[in-house]
Amino acid sequence: MRVKQIEDLPMATSAELYQLSWVIEQLMADPRRIVQARSQLHMGQLVQYWDWGTGKLRQARIAAMKDRQVTLIDEQSKQRFSVLYAAIVPVDEQQGSTSPSAAPLRPPPEINHKQDFRVGQRVSFADQSLKRRVGEIVRINQRTATVHCDGRAWRVAFGLLQKIVDVTP
Repeated sequence: MRVKQIEDLPMATSAELYQLSWVIEQLMADPRRIVQARSQLHMGQLVQYWDWGTGKLRQARIAAMKDRQVTLIDEQSKQRFSVLYAAIVPVDEQQGSTSPSAAPLRPPPEINHKQDFRVGQRVSFADQSLKRRVGEIVRINQRTATVHCDGRAWRVAFGLLQKIVDVTP
């Protein structure tokens, strides 16, 4: 575990521990973390999960992937249950090792918000057929930006937009 002053936790007040648990809960519910975790998982994959009852890692297979939870089948008991994505540790089945020790941890990807864009800015996005489009923002709406490209107006969510940087001198 990378938490620095883990030894000091027993001396923390109940209010401090409660605040810490709230912060941890918020971090685990961050959609960026869920997307990052889901990108490393697939149906039928062997994983380890943190068993809250025993406080140990156990092996299971992925049976279903939902928005915020993954359904697992325990390898020993064959019971089916759901856990948060944060409780999952992918396992490299060829080597039998867990993935986090093999791959360095990266922060979750940034999500763009309304305040990151302005009218007249050049942006790109992928349309429904995953074709890359480039255009100019003509209007900022509550949840989307109206982007003109190729003679057509597109309403695109801010999270799907990417800024274009002009590098010409």
